[in-house]
Amino acid sequence: MTHSADTPDAPRLLPDAVHEAVRPGTALLRLETTHTREGILDGAWWPRSRDVCAELPPLVTALTEHLGPVSRVGLDSGAWDELPTRLTIDGRVVHIDSFPIGDDTVLITRGAQDLFSLLVVPPDTKPDAARAAMARAVRADNVTEAEQILIEIGTGGDTSSPPT
Repeated sequence: MTHSADTPDAPRLLPDAVHEAVRPGTALLRLETTHTREGILDGAWWPRSRDVCAELPPLVTALTEHLGPVSRVGLDSGAWDELPTRLTIDGRVVHIDSFPIGDDTVLITRGAQDLFSLLVVPPDTKPDAARAAMARAVRADNVTEAEQILIEIGTGGDTSSPPT
């Protein structure tokens, strides 16, 4: 069965040229700017802290706006402060799964099984390094894993926050 882009259940494609603050003063989100999803990563996220209860709601809200409802988020429990099993975000329950994927990736599930993988730039990363890592993650021809991107870009931490 094919879906028209106008039907509510139609799968949404990744938006073109998304590189924006999730909300003013918070994390940056960047999604791949191609509809083919050929790269290893579908986007990149630069949270301001390791507080998942503060960082995840604006990310899920932004992703829902571009991709449709998010049902699950997979995170590394060792990389976040107090990882809950679920959060209610915009009136919807989002299940939080703990995976040994490393703190360099977040897995987003849309609907029942459509999976998106985002590079997670550490909160204390210098702005130039964070922007370079995010740009590389969303290149359509990217075949480099998130961990390797962060190593190669040299996301050494400092006290800077992501730009607003």
